[in-house]
Amino acid sequence: PIVERFTNSLMMHGRNNGKKLMAVRIVKHTFELIHLLTGENPIQVLVNAVSNAGPREDSTRVGSAGTVRRQAVDISPLRRVNQAVYLLTTGAREAAFRNIKTISECLADELINASRGSSNSYAIKKKDELERVAKSNR
Repeated sequence: PIVERFTNSLMMHGRNNGKKLMAVRIVKHTFELIHLLTGENPIQVLVNAVSNAGPREDSTRVGSAGTVRRQAVDISPLRRVNQAVYLLTTGAREAAFRNIKTISECLADELINASRGSSNSYAIKKKDELERVAKSNR
């Protein structure tokens, strides 16, 4: 039920809270756009995007004796999925904000870019950033 999770994570930022019908409509449009743009199964594109956009390691704060240093940790599979869904929707939301393009179009672009692993996707950029920080804190 990854699509359901995706729909639910679209209902964020105050004005959109609880408007599930709107979120469902956005997802439907997005899937149609993805199908038109790529010609593949949109759900497969979503799954690929989520598997590409989830960061593999993160840094957590380890405090001892008053000093706080970051320590690199591996990310559990569930959190990878959560993080990926969050990054994808946030990226689409930021792209659509104060813009002519609808959120569906932005989401479609974001998902296609992320499933191809190209770095002009917000989620992929964030993931690389997180992993780079984690790498320096090993």
